[in-house]
Amino acid sequence: MIADSVRLALPAEATQIAAIQRRGWVQRFPQQLADSVLAELDLADMVESWHGAIVRPPLAQFRVLAAVSDDKVVGFAAVGPSDDDDAEPGVDGLVAEFTIDPPAQRGGHGSRLLNACVDTLRADGFERATWWVRTTDDALRGFLIEAGWAPDGSHQEIGTDDEQTRVKLIRLHTDITD
Repeated sequence: MIADSVRLALPAEATQIAAIQRRGWVQRFPQQLADSVLAELDLADMVESWHGAIVRPPLAQFRVLAAVSDDKVVGFAAVGPSDDDDAEPGVDGLVAEFTIDPPAQRGGHGSRLLNACVDTLRADGFERATWWVRTTDDALRGFLIEAGWAPDGSHQEIGTDDEQTRVKLIRLHTDITD
């Protein structure tokens, strides 16, 4: 048995990552939004996209991390420079994606993955990490606040033009300097 760990994702794991992302969306988003998004995104296209992000990241500081248990991917995260309009280049890093497979939740994988995200951003020279969180995701927000993150007052909405499939987000941040 191999110990639970977090490492850079391997190209061959793109299929597992895409499947975990889809299951995570079903769990996290309102059903109508999840159904709408999943209907428009083909699994094969998602796999290709994740494979490309792992093999040919869009930026040198973009990383896909995999939480692994018994040689199986149980979660993933994507981190890199923040693309927010108010981000300071070279200072603000972003946790852009973060999902623990629903059956693997509450097993310590989220804490390990969160620590790896911060360590990776810090190693890439960032001083602050940011993360957009659904306003209704009390569990994730509580997890992050307990880990030292705090809201910074920024908010946005994502989704379709239909008001029923829009999601409100708040931005959390944390200082990651040593």
